[in-house]
Amino acid sequence: MKTEPRFPRFTLNLLALAALPLPALAQGLPTMEDPSRGQGSGIMQTLQNYGYDIVLLVALLVVASMFVGVCYHAYTRYSEIHTGRATWGQFGLTVAVGAILLVVGIWLLTNATGVL
Repeated sequence: MKTEPRFPRFTLNLLALAALPLPALAQGLPTMEDPSRGQGSGIMQTLQNYGYDIVLLVALLVVASMFVGVCYHAYTRYSEIHTGRATWGQFGLTVAVGAILLVVGIWLLTNATGVL
């Protein structure tokens, strides 16, 4: 009785081909962009400049999440007006306090990134 191989011959040939080292073709890859503060005079300064860009990106994400939170809270208050659980004065107060919080948050994050 003849037994079949566990893998077909085509699969074994494909695995053997995949194991061959192929030359890396990196000709079409984009080059890495310099940080916003420039490349710097050494590796440490370049890494610090990239770190500054990362901190700016995180600060932008924090402000964006604050904006989404204020909008969500204002929308929730607006929907409570239609069910009778809130008034237009409460809605106006929510929007005003949210706008003040956004301005203060942007100001604090701008000062914090200025320290870097």
